[in-house]
Amino acid sequence: MAAHAIKIGNRIMKKVVVFSQIDQDVLAQLQQDYRVVVLNPKLGDINDQIRTEVVDADAMIGAGRLLNEGNLAPAQKLKIISTVSVGYDNYDVNYLNQKKIWLANTPNVLTETTADLNFTLLLSAARKLPYLDAWTKQGQWKRTVSTEQFGMDVFGKTLGIIGLGNIGAAIARRGFYGFNMNILYHNRREKIEVAQAFNAQYRDLDQLLQQSDFIVVAVDLNHESQALIGAEQFDLMQKHAVFVNIARGSVVDENALIEALKQNKIFAAGLDVYAKEPLQSSALFDLANVVTAPHIGSATVETRKKMVDLAYQNLIDALEDRTPRYLVNPKFE
Repeated sequence: MAAHAIKIGNRIMKKVVVFSQIDQDVLAQLQQDYRVVVLNPKLGDINDQIRTEVVDADAMIGAGRLLNEGNLAPAQKLKIISTVSVGYDNYDVNYLNQKKIWLANTPNVLTETTADLNFTLLLSAARKLPYLDAWTKQGQWKRTVSTEQFGMDVFGKTLGIIGLGNIGAAIARRGFYGFNMNILYHNRREKIEVAQAFNAQYRDLDQLLQQSDFIVVAVDLNHESQALIGAEQFDLMQKHAVFVNIARGSVVDENALIEALKQNKIFAAGLDVYAKEPLQSSALFDLANVVTAPHIGSATVETRKKMVDLAYQNLIDALEDRTPRYLVNPKFE
């Protein structure tokens, strides 16, 4: 038995490490049933805290931390890490497999919310909304707006979606039914059944970039998608194109994007993800033709609640010797 194990009756309370802020109701529920340690960045180096607390931990829950051999090596009986996210590129899955530690995530519940944000960014960039909001508040609106303030139409245009997964399909649905858009898509493999619902046409990447008025990146981060969009790809886009990234920052060469925006190779961009997060300073902040959101794809009250509830369910399933429904590495391979 671990040095700090707590017994209630004949039952040893399992230990759960909470490594980021989570919903208070879920935290209270965990505290009723388990021995819970909440990490606090104000108490010193977070990785030191992880290394200390993980020694006798049975489970971990949270989001946004890099977890790998560097901070998980002391773990002696860790069974599951339950991430309150769909993406898991901040976890070393190979290491987790080696140590037979499950990684659970929260897919599906954030699909519609993220697709909504995609269109928020797309419309905001197309109609120059953040720039015009600031322009109006600064008292610049002294007469009828001129061409400098004009945006681009969205209705009836061509929408190119890179990555036709759940979120990509939800974006296609909004474009097709809401804005009468012509849908093109690029994917690792053709998705004929999904595409049929929106009359979507498959294109290779170069064709999609050349033919689309609006280009959305909605791919998973993997070896193939790393730096998928760079200077060469921006050169293929139309001068009036609007580019949106809701996938992962490392899918796009950020410096190439900045250059494309500076030189007006494309009309505008809408971004929710970046190479380095949180983004504290960037050349992007000096550009009027880019909308910068702070990685809020799933950040609504309702969706974040659904995500943490699902992460909680994944966690307790593992602790109560059931197989969680959403595992990234069910067979550790």
